[in-house]
Amino acid sequence: MSAPNFASGTVWTGDNLRVMRGMNSECVDLIYLDPPFNSNRTYEAPIGSRAAGASFKDAWTLDDVDVHEHGELADRKPAAYSVIEAARQAHGKSMQSYLIFMAVRLLEMQRVLRPTGSVYLHCDPTASHYLKLLMDAAFGRLQFQGEIVWKRQSSHNRAKRWGPIHDCILHYGGGGKPTWNRVLQPLDRDYVERFYRHSDERGQYRVDNLTGPGTRDGDTGQPWRGIDPSQKGRHWELPPDRSLPDWFVFPGGYAEMPARNRLDVLDRQGLIYWPTKGSMPAFKRYLTPSSGAPLTDIVTDIPPLSAAAKEKTGYPTQKPLALLDRIIRASSNKGDMVFDPFCGCATALVAADRLQRQWAGIDLSPLAVKLVDERIARDRGLWGGATALDTLPKRTDLGDLPNYRTHRHRLYGEQEGICNGCKTHFPFRVMEVDHELPKSRGGSDHPDNLQLLCSGCNRSKGGRTMAEWRASV
Repeated sequence: MSAPNFASGTVWTGDNLRVMRGMNSECVDLIYLDPPFNSNRTYEAPIGSRAAGASFKDAWTLDDVDVHEHGELADRKPAAYSVIEAARQAHGKSMQSYLIFMAVRLLEMQRVLRPTGSVYLHCDPTASHYLKLLMDAAFGRLQFQGEIVWKRQSSHNRAKRWGPIHDCILHYGGGGKPTWNRVLQPLDRDYVERFYRHSDERGQYRVDNLTGPGTRDGDTGQPWRGIDPSQKGRHWELPPDRSLPDWFVFPGGYAEMPARNRLDVLDRQGLIYWPTKGSMPAFKRYLTPSSGAPLTDIVTDIPPLSAAAKEKTGYPTQKPLALLDRIIRASSNKGDMVFDPFCGCATALVAADRLQRQWAGIDLSPLAVKLVDERIARDRGLWGGATALDTLPKRTDLGDLPNYRTHRHRLYGEQEGICNGCKTHFPFRVMEVDHELPKSRGGSDHPDNLQLLCSGCNRSKGGRTMAEWRASV
Protein backbone atom coordinates (compact mmCIF):
# COMPACT_ATOMS: atom_id res chain seq x y z
CA MET A 1 0.00 0.00 0.00
CA SER A 2 1.15 3.54 -0.69
CA ALA A 3 0.46 6.98 0.72
CA PRO A 4 -1.85 9.32 -1.18
CA ASN A 5 -0.02 11.62 -3.61
CA PHE A 6 -2.45 14.43 -2.79
CA ALA A 7 -3.44 16.36 0.32
CA SER A 8 -6.57 15.78 2.33
CA GLY A 9 -9.14 18.39 1.36
CA THR A 10 -8.34 18.25 -2.37
CA VAL A 11 -11.16 18.65 -4.89
CA TRP A 12 -10.32 18.29 -8.58
CA THR A 13 -12.41 19.79 -11.34
CA GLY A 14 -12.44 17.69 -14.49
CA ASP A 15 -12.81 14.16 -15.83
CA ASN A 16 -12.45 11.77 -12.90
CA LEU A 17 -10.94 9.05 -15.13
CA ARG A 18 -7.93 11.19 -15.98
CA VAL A 19 -7.50 12.27 -12.36
CA MET A 20 -7.72 8.71 -10.99
CA ARG A 21 -5.11 7.52 -13.46
CA GLY A 22 -2.67 9.89 -11.77
CA MET A 23 -3.46 8.69 -8.23
CA ASN A 24 -1.21 6.21 -6.44
CA SER A 25 -2.34 2.59 -6.24
CA GLU A 26 -3.89 1.41 -2.95
CA CYS A 27 -3.98 4.88 -1.38
CA VAL A 28 -7.63 5.32 -0.32
CA ASP A 29 -9.59 3.48 2.37
CA LEU A 30 -13.19 4.14 1.38
CA ILE A 31 -14.81 5.11 -1.90
CA TYR A 32 -18.39 6.32 -2.10
CA LEU A 33 -19.79 7.20 -5.50
CA ASP A 34 -23.20 8.45 -6.51
CA PRO A 35 -22.76 8.52 -10.29
CA PRO A 36 -25.38 9.13 -12.98
CA PHE A 37 -27.91 6.27 -13.02
CA ASN A 38 -28.75 6.25 -16.76
CA SER A 39 -32.20 7.54 -15.78
CA ASN A 40 -32.76 9.26 -19.17
CA ARG A 41 -33.42 12.57 -17.41
CA THR A 42 -31.81 16.01 -17.16
CA TYR A 43 -31.28 17.35 -13.63
CA GLU A 44 -31.04 21.03 -12.73
CA ALA A 45 -30.78 22.84 -9.40
CA PRO A 46 -33.49 25.48 -8.92
CA ILE A 47 -32.61 29.16 -9.32
CA GLY A 48 -31.98 30.77 -5.94
CA SER A 49 -30.61 27.62 -4.28
CA ARG A 50 -27.00 27.32 -3.15
CA ALA A 51 -26.41 24.82 -5.97
CA ALA A 52 -27.97 27.03 -8.64
CA GLY A 53 -26.21 26.37 -11.92
CA ALA A 54 -25.63 22.69 -11.22
CA SER A 55 -27.08 20.47 -13.92
CA PHE A 56 -26.27 17.28 -15.75
CA LYS A 57 -27.80 15.13 -18.45
CA ASP A 58 -28.28 11.50 -17.44
CA ALA A 59 -29.06 10.10 -20.87
CA TRP A 60 -26.37 8.26 -22.80
CA THR A 61 -25.30 7.59 -26.38
CA LEU A 62 -22.00 6.41 -27.81
CA ASP A 63 -21.18 10.06 -28.50
CA ASP A 64 -20.97 10.63 -24.73
CA VAL A 65 -18.15 8.16 -24.05
CA ASP A 66 -14.73 7.27 -25.34
CA VAL A 67 -15.81 4.20 -27.32
CA HIS A 68 -12.17 3.25 -27.82
CA GLU A 69 -12.10 2.28 -24.16
CA HIS A 70 -14.61 -0.46 -24.94
CA GLY A 71 -12.21 -2.23 -27.22
CA GLU A 72 -9.43 -1.87 -24.67
CA LEU A 73 -11.61 -3.64 -22.10
CA ALA A 74 -11.63 -6.74 -24.30
CA ASP A 75 -7.92 -7.23 -23.48
CA ARG A 76 -7.77 -5.64 -20.04
CA LYS A 77 -10.93 -7.10 -18.45
CA PRO A 78 -12.79 -9.55 -20.71
CA ALA A 79 -15.49 -10.18 -18.09
CA ALA A 80 -16.44 -6.47 -18.06
CA TYR A 81 -16.45 -6.44 -21.87
CA SER A 82 -18.86 -9.40 -21.89
CA VAL A 83 -21.20 -7.72 -19.40
CA ILE A 84 -21.35 -4.61 -21.58
CA GLU A 85 -22.01 -6.64 -24.71
CA ALA A 86 -24.82 -8.54 -22.96
CA ALA A 87 -26.33 -5.23 -21.81
CA ARG A 88 -26.23 -3.90 -25.37
CA GLN A 89 -28.19 -6.89 -26.61
CA ALA A 90 -30.68 -6.93 -23.72
CA HIS A 91 -31.17 -3.21 -23.19
CA GLY A 92 -29.68 -1.27 -26.09
CA LYS A 93 -26.93 1.18 -26.95
CA SER A 94 -27.82 3.63 -24.18
CA MET A 95 -27.01 1.08 -21.48
CA GLN A 96 -23.93 -0.03 -23.41
CA SER A 97 -22.64 3.55 -23.49
CA TYR A 98 -23.33 4.10 -19.80
CA LEU A 99 -21.57 0.87 -18.79
CA ILE A 100 -18.50 1.68 -20.92
CA PHE A 101 -18.30 4.97 -19.04
CA MET A 102 -18.61 3.23 -15.67
CA ALA A 103 -16.39 0.20 -16.39
CA VAL A 104 -13.13 2.03 -17.05
CA ARG A 105 -13.69 4.17 -13.95
CA LEU A 106 -14.48 1.21 -11.70
CA LEU A 107 -11.23 -0.43 -12.77
CA GLU A 108 -9.29 2.66 -11.67
CA MET A 109 -11.19 2.69 -8.37
CA GLN A 110 -10.22 -0.93 -7.80
CA ARG A 111 -6.57 0.01 -8.34
CA VAL A 112 -6.55 2.99 -5.94
CA LEU A 113 -8.53 1.18 -3.19
CA ARG A 114 -6.56 -0.44 -0.38
CA PRO A 115 -7.12 -4.18 0.26
CA THR A 116 -8.74 -3.32 3.61
CA GLY A 117 -10.97 -0.73 1.96
CA SER A 118 -14.55 -0.68 0.75
CA VAL A 119 -16.37 0.84 -2.19
CA TYR A 120 -20.06 1.80 -2.05
CA LEU A 121 -21.77 2.45 -5.37
CA HIS A 122 -25.10 4.26 -5.05
CA CYS A 123 -27.55 3.52 -7.88
CA ASP A 124 -31.18 2.67 -8.53
CA PRO A 125 -32.92 -0.30 -10.21
CA THR A 126 -32.49 1.30 -13.64
CA ALA A 127 -29.01 -0.19 -13.92
CA SER A 128 -28.23 -1.83 -10.55
CA HIS A 129 -28.33 -5.36 -11.96
CA TYR A 130 -25.89 -4.47 -14.74
CA LEU A 131 -23.64 -2.55 -12.33
CA LYS A 132 -23.58 -5.54 -9.98
CA LEU A 133 -22.16 -7.70 -12.78
CA LEU A 134 -19.73 -4.95 -13.74
CA MET A 135 -18.47 -4.69 -10.15
CA ASP A 136 -18.13 -8.47 -10.00
CA ALA A 137 -15.84 -8.16 -13.02
CA ALA A 138 -13.87 -5.17 -11.69
CA PHE A 139 -13.49 -6.09 -8.01
CA GLY A 140 -14.13 -9.84 -8.07
CA ARG A 141 -17.36 -11.60 -7.16
CA LEU A 142 -15.89 -12.79 -3.85
CA GLN A 143 -15.46 -9.14 -2.80
CA PHE A 144 -19.21 -8.56 -2.81
CA GLN A 145 -20.17 -7.58 0.74
CA GLY A 146 -23.85 -6.87 0.27
CA GLU A 147 -26.57 -4.79 -1.34
CA ILE A 148 -28.10 -2.06 0.79
CA VAL A 149 -31.64 -0.92 0.04
CA TRP A 150 -32.39 2.68 1.04
CA LYS A 151 -36.04 3.70 1.17
CA ARG A 152 -35.66 7.14 -0.36
CA GLN A 153 -39.34 8.19 -0.22
CA SER A 154 -42.56 7.01 1.36
CA SER A 155 -44.86 6.95 -1.66
CA HIS A 156 -44.88 7.24 -5.42
CA ASN A 157 -47.72 7.92 -7.82
CA ARG A 158 -47.79 4.71 -9.86
CA ALA A 159 -51.31 3.51 -10.56
CA LYS A 160 -50.47 0.46 -12.65
CA ARG A 161 -47.36 -1.02 -11.01
CA TRP A 162 -45.37 -1.22 -7.80
CA GLY A 163 -44.20 2.25 -6.81
CA PRO A 164 -40.40 2.66 -7.07
CA ILE A 165 -39.32 4.13 -3.73
CA HIS A 166 -35.81 2.76 -3.13
CA ASP A 167 -32.20 3.11 -4.20
CA CYS A 168 -29.55 0.41 -4.14
CA ILE A 169 -26.04 0.73 -2.70
CA LEU A 170 -23.60 -2.00 -3.79
CA HIS A 171 -20.83 -2.71 -1.27
CA TYR A 172 -17.56 -4.39 -2.34
CA GLY A 173 -14.26 -4.96 -0.59
CA GLY A 174 -10.81 -4.07 -1.88
CA GLY A 175 -9.33 -7.57 -2.04
CA GLY A 176 -8.45 -8.27 1.61
CA LYS A 177 -10.54 -8.14 4.76
CA PRO A 178 -12.43 -4.83 4.60
CA THR A 179 -12.65 -2.56 7.63
CA TRP A 180 -15.90 -3.08 9.52
CA ASN A 181 -17.01 -1.25 12.65
CA ARG A 182 -20.04 -2.14 14.72
CA VAL A 183 -22.52 0.69 14.26
CA LEU A 184 -25.92 0.67 15.96
CA GLN A 185 -29.10 2.13 14.50
CA PRO A 186 -31.19 4.22 16.91
CA LEU A 187 -34.28 2.45 18.20
CA ASP A 188 -37.57 4.06 17.22
CA ARG A 189 -40.39 4.60 19.71
CA ASP A 190 -42.62 1.86 18.32
CA TYR A 191 -39.79 -0.64 18.59
CA VAL A 192 -39.08 0.33 22.22
CA GLU A 193 -42.75 0.07 23.18
CA ARG A 194 -43.08 -3.30 21.46
CA PHE A 195 -39.97 -5.04 22.79
CA TYR A 196 -38.81 -3.22 25.96
CA ARG A 197 -41.99 -4.17 27.79
CA HIS A 198 -40.42 -5.01 31.17
CA SER A 199 -39.02 -2.71 33.83
CA ASP A 200 -37.54 -2.78 37.31
CA GLU A 201 -35.63 -0.37 39.53
CA ARG A 202 -32.84 -0.22 36.95
CA GLY A 203 -35.09 0.75 34.05
CA GLN A 204 -36.74 -0.76 30.96
CA TYR A 205 -35.43 -4.02 29.51
CA ARG A 206 -36.24 -6.67 26.95
CA VAL A 207 -35.62 -10.39 27.31
CA ASP A 208 -33.15 -12.13 24.99
CA ASN A 209 -32.19 -15.75 24.54
CA LEU A 210 -29.49 -17.28 26.72
CA THR A 211 -29.32 -20.32 24.44
CA GLY A 212 -28.33 -21.08 20.87
CA PRO A 213 -29.54 -23.78 18.46
CA GLY A 214 -27.96 -27.25 18.58
CA THR A 215 -26.68 -29.39 21.43
CA ARG A 216 -23.13 -29.42 22.81
CA ASP A 217 -21.13 -32.00 24.76
CA GLY A 218 -19.09 -29.50 26.79
CA ASP A 219 -20.00 -27.17 29.63
CA THR A 220 -22.46 -25.16 27.51
CA GLY A 221 -24.56 -28.30 27.06
CA GLN A 222 -24.85 -29.15 30.77
CA PRO A 223 -27.85 -28.40 33.04
CA TRP A 224 -27.82 -25.19 35.10
CA ARG A 225 -30.19 -24.46 38.00
CA GLY A 226 -32.19 -27.54 37.01
CA ILE A 227 -32.63 -26.41 33.39
CA ASP A 228 -31.21 -28.74 30.72
CA PRO A 229 -30.96 -26.91 27.36
CA SER A 230 -30.21 -30.19 25.53
CA GLN A 231 -33.78 -31.32 26.10
CA LYS A 232 -34.88 -28.53 23.79
CA GLY A 233 -32.09 -29.17 21.25
CA ARG A 234 -30.13 -26.10 22.40
CA HIS A 235 -27.07 -25.08 24.43
CA TRP A 236 -26.13 -22.14 26.68
CA GLU A 237 -25.00 -19.11 24.68
CA LEU A 238 -24.11 -16.11 26.83
CA PRO A 239 -24.40 -12.49 25.70
CA PRO A 240 -21.20 -10.79 24.52
CA ASP A 241 -19.49 -8.42 26.95
CA ARG A 242 -20.58 -5.39 24.90
CA SER A 243 -24.22 -6.27 25.71
CA LEU A 244 -23.67 -5.96 29.47
CA PRO A 245 -24.76 -2.67 31.12
CA ASP A 246 -22.27 -0.09 32.35
CA TRP A 247 -23.01 -0.95 35.97
CA PHE A 248 -22.06 -4.63 35.53
CA VAL A 249 -19.05 -5.60 37.65
CA PHE A 250 -16.66 -8.02 35.92
CA PRO A 251 -15.18 -10.39 38.51
CA GLY A 252 -11.59 -11.52 38.07
CA GLY A 253 -11.18 -14.17 35.39
CA TYR A 254 -14.74 -13.74 34.09
CA ALA A 255 -13.75 -14.32 30.45
CA GLU A 256 -12.11 -17.66 31.32
CA MET A 257 -14.96 -18.98 33.51
CA PRO A 258 -17.04 -21.94 32.36
CA ALA A 259 -20.42 -20.93 30.95
CA ARG A 260 -22.40 -22.06 34.01
CA ASN A 261 -20.17 -20.03 36.35
CA ARG A 262 -20.70 -16.93 34.24
CA LEU A 263 -24.45 -17.57 34.36
CA ASP A 264 -24.16 -17.52 38.16
CA VAL A 265 -22.40 -14.14 37.96
CA LEU A 266 -25.11 -12.74 35.70
CA ASP A 267 -27.83 -14.02 38.01
CA ARG A 268 -26.20 -12.55 41.14
CA GLN A 269 -26.10 -9.13 39.43
CA GLY A 270 -29.76 -9.28 38.43
CA LEU A 271 -29.33 -9.88 34.70
CA ILE A 272 -31.25 -13.17 34.46
CA TYR A 273 -35.01 -13.11 33.85
CA TRP A 274 -36.97 -16.06 35.31
CA PRO A 275 -40.48 -16.20 33.80
CA THR A 276 -41.82 -19.10 35.89
CA LYS A 277 -40.29 -21.91 37.92
CA GLY A 278 -38.65 -24.52 35.71
CA SER A 279 -38.95 -22.47 32.52
CA MET A 280 -36.04 -21.38 30.34
CA PRO A 281 -34.32 -18.27 31.77
CA ALA A 282 -33.51 -15.27 29.58
CA PHE A 283 -31.09 -12.33 29.56
CA LYS A 284 -32.24 -8.86 30.63
CA ARG A 285 -31.09 -6.40 27.96
CA TYR A 286 -31.57 -2.93 29.45
CA LEU A 287 -32.49 0.14 27.43
CA THR A 288 -29.72 2.74 27.59
CA PRO A 289 -29.02 5.99 25.69
CA SER A 290 -26.61 4.01 23.49
CA SER A 291 -29.02 1.12 22.83
CA GLY A 292 -29.50 0.32 19.20
CA ALA A 293 -29.87 -2.41 16.64
CA PRO A 294 -26.99 -3.67 14.45
CA LEU A 295 -27.01 -2.33 10.91
CA THR A 296 -29.13 -4.15 8.39
CA ASP A 297 -29.13 -3.93 4.61
CA ILE A 298 -32.57 -2.32 4.50
CA VAL A 299 -32.46 1.34 5.57
CA THR A 300 -35.85 2.83 6.42
CA ASP A 301 -34.92 5.17 9.27
CA ILE A 302 -33.08 7.80 7.18
CA PRO A 303 -35.61 9.88 5.24
CA PRO A 304 -34.78 11.82 2.07
CA LEU A 305 -34.10 15.52 2.43
CA SER A 306 -37.18 17.70 2.71
CA ALA A 307 -37.37 21.06 1.00
CA ALA A 308 -36.94 22.72 4.40
CA ALA A 309 -33.93 20.66 5.54
CA LYS A 310 -31.04 22.84 6.77
CA GLU A 311 -28.50 20.79 4.82
CA LYS A 312 -30.45 21.15 1.57
CA THR A 313 -28.38 22.86 -1.14
CA GLY A 314 -30.77 22.42 -4.06
CA TYR A 315 -28.39 20.02 -5.78
CA PRO A 316 -30.57 17.74 -7.94
CA THR A 317 -29.53 14.35 -6.50
CA GLN A 318 -28.35 15.34 -3.00
CA LYS A 319 -28.30 12.53 -0.42
CA PRO A 320 -28.75 13.01 3.34
CA LEU A 321 -25.68 13.38 5.55
CA ALA A 322 -27.06 10.72 7.91
CA LEU A 323 -26.76 8.07 5.18
CA LEU A 324 -23.12 8.94 4.45
CA ASP A 325 -22.39 9.19 8.16
CA ARG A 326 -23.53 5.59 8.63
CA ILE A 327 -21.48 4.27 5.70
CA ILE A 328 -18.31 6.11 6.74
CA ARG A 329 -18.62 5.04 10.39
CA ALA A 330 -19.10 1.40 9.41
CA SER A 331 -16.29 1.09 6.86
CA SER A 332 -13.50 3.47 7.91
CA ASN A 333 -11.59 4.74 10.94
CA LYS A 334 -10.43 8.17 12.03
CA GLY A 335 -7.63 9.41 9.79
CA ASP A 336 -8.59 7.13 6.86
CA MET A 337 -8.83 8.59 3.35
CA VAL A 338 -12.40 8.84 1.99
CA PHE A 339 -12.71 9.46 -1.75
CA ASP A 340 -15.73 10.48 -3.83
CA PRO A 341 -15.07 10.58 -7.61
CA PHE A 342 -18.54 12.08 -8.35
CA CYS A 343 -18.67 14.45 -5.39
CA GLY A 344 -21.40 16.81 -6.66
CA CYS A 345 -22.61 18.79 -3.65
CA ALA A 346 -19.91 17.11 -1.54
CA THR A 347 -22.12 15.29 1.00
CA ALA A 348 -19.62 12.43 1.38
CA LEU A 349 -16.78 14.91 1.89
CA VAL A 350 -18.68 16.90 4.51
CA ALA A 351 -19.63 13.72 6.39
CA ALA A 352 -16.00 12.52 6.26
CA ASP A 353 -14.76 15.84 7.60
CA ARG A 354 -17.20 15.72 10.51
CA LEU A 355 -15.99 12.21 11.37
CA GLN A 356 -12.31 13.26 11.35
CA ARG A 357 -11.44 11.36 8.19
CA GLN A 358 -9.20 12.64 5.42
CA TRP A 359 -11.05 13.24 2.17
CA ALA A 360 -10.76 14.10 -1.51
CA GLY A 361 -13.21 14.39 -4.39
CA ILE A 362 -13.63 15.02 -8.11
CA ASP A 363 -16.42 16.66 -10.05
CA LEU A 364 -16.85 18.08 -13.53
CA SER A 365 -18.30 21.31 -12.14
CA PRO A 366 -16.29 23.94 -10.21
CA LEU A 367 -19.47 24.38 -8.17
CA ALA A 368 -18.46 21.32 -6.11
CA VAL A 369 -15.53 23.26 -4.62
CA LYS A 370 -17.82 26.17 -3.72
CA LEU A 371 -20.36 23.88 -2.04
CA VAL A 372 -17.82 21.91 0.00
CA ASP A 373 -16.27 25.16 1.23
CA GLU A 374 -19.63 26.62 2.21
CA ARG A 375 -20.81 23.49 3.98
CA ILE A 376 -17.60 22.83 5.93
CA ALA A 377 -17.25 26.50 6.86
CA ARG A 378 -20.64 26.27 8.59
CA ASP A 379 -19.30 23.34 10.64
CA ARG A 380 -15.85 24.65 11.46
CA GLY A 381 -16.25 28.40 11.47
CA LEU A 382 -12.69 29.23 10.44
CA TRP A 383 -11.94 27.07 7.41
CA GLY A 384 -9.10 27.58 5.02
CA GLY A 385 -10.99 26.05 2.14
CA ALA A 386 -10.55 23.02 -0.08
CA THR A 387 -7.51 22.70 -2.32
CA ALA A 388 -9.06 23.24 -5.74
CA LEU A 389 -7.09 21.67 -8.61
CA ASP A 390 -7.61 21.20 -12.32
CA THR A 391 -4.14 19.72 -12.94
CA LEU A 392 -3.68 15.95 -12.93
CA PRO A 393 -1.85 14.34 -10.00
CA LYS A 394 1.45 12.57 -10.74
CA ARG A 395 1.99 9.11 -9.31
CA THR A 396 4.77 8.72 -6.75
CA ASP A 397 4.33 5.02 -6.03
CA LEU A 398 6.25 3.73 -9.07
CA GLY A 399 9.69 4.48 -7.65
CA ASP A 400 12.49 6.05 -9.64
CA LEU A 401 11.67 4.75 -13.08
CA PRO A 402 14.49 4.84 -15.60
CA ASN A 403 14.03 6.71 -18.84
CA TYR A 404 11.40 4.82 -20.78
CA ARG A 405 13.72 4.48 -23.78
CA THR A 406 16.00 2.15 -21.77
CA HIS A 407 13.33 -0.55 -22.17
CA ARG A 408 13.92 -0.76 -25.90
CA HIS A 409 16.09 -3.91 -25.84
CA ARG A 410 13.79 -5.71 -23.37
CA LEU A 411 10.69 -4.91 -25.39
CA TYR A 412 12.36 -5.96 -28.64
CA GLY A 413 12.99 -9.39 -27.12
CA GLU A 414 9.55 -9.74 -25.58
CA GLN A 415 7.80 -8.72 -28.80
CA GLU A 416 10.22 -10.85 -30.84
CA GLY A 417 10.93 -7.87 -33.09
CA ILE A 418 7.28 -7.48 -34.10
CA CYS A 419 5.72 -4.01 -34.12
CA ASN A 420 2.76 -3.89 -31.77
CA GLY A 421 0.87 -1.78 -34.32
CA CYS A 422 1.17 -3.29 -37.79
CA LYS A 423 2.37 -6.69 -36.47
CA THR A 424 5.32 -6.67 -38.88
CA HIS A 425 8.87 -7.80 -38.03
CA PHE A 426 11.42 -4.98 -38.20
CA PRO A 427 15.13 -4.64 -37.40
CA PHE A 428 15.95 -3.12 -34.02
CA ARG A 429 17.06 0.22 -35.45
CA VAL A 430 13.61 1.22 -36.72
CA MET A 431 11.71 0.30 -33.55
CA GLU A 432 10.69 3.04 -31.07
CA VAL A 433 9.42 2.89 -27.49
CA ASP A 434 5.89 4.25 -27.12
CA HIS A 435 3.37 4.74 -24.30
CA GLU A 436 0.13 2.79 -24.79
CA LEU A 437 -1.62 5.42 -22.64
CA PRO A 438 0.15 8.74 -23.30
CA LYS A 439 1.55 10.61 -20.32
CA SER A 440 -0.65 13.56 -21.30
CA ARG A 441 -3.65 11.28 -20.63
CA GLY A 442 -2.47 10.01 -17.24
CA GLY A 443 -0.08 7.28 -18.42
CA SER A 444 3.32 6.65 -16.85
CA ASP A 445 6.76 5.26 -17.70
CA HIS A 446 5.89 2.02 -15.93
CA PRO A 447 7.00 -1.01 -17.99
CA ASP A 448 3.40 -2.24 -18.26
CA ASN A 449 2.51 0.94 -20.19
CA LEU A 450 5.30 0.61 -22.77
CA GLN A 451 5.45 -1.03 -26.17
CA LEU A 452 7.56 -1.02 -29.33
CA LEU A 453 6.19 0.43 -32.55
CA CYS A 454 7.90 0.84 -35.84
CA SER A 455 8.69 4.46 -36.67
CA GLY A 456 5.81 4.63 -39.15
CA CYS A 457 3.19 3.38 -36.66
CA ASN A 458 4.57 5.60 -33.91
CA ARG A 459 4.22 8.74 -36.07
CA SER A 460 0.74 7.67 -37.13
CA LYS A 461 -0.39 7.04 -33.54
CA GLY A 462 0.87 10.39 -32.26
CA GLY A 463 -0.63 11.48 -28.94
CA ARG A 464 -3.61 9.14 -29.08
CA THR A 465 -4.18 6.12 -26.87
CA MET A 466 -3.47 2.77 -28.46
CA ALA A 467 -7.20 1.99 -28.44
CA GLU A 468 -8.02 5.26 -30.24
CA TRP A 469 -5.34 4.70 -32.86
CA ARG A 470 -6.37 1.10 -33.57
CA ALA A 471 -9.97 2.21 -34.04
CA SER A 472 -8.85 4.77 -36.65
CA VAL A 473 -6.70 2.55 -38.89
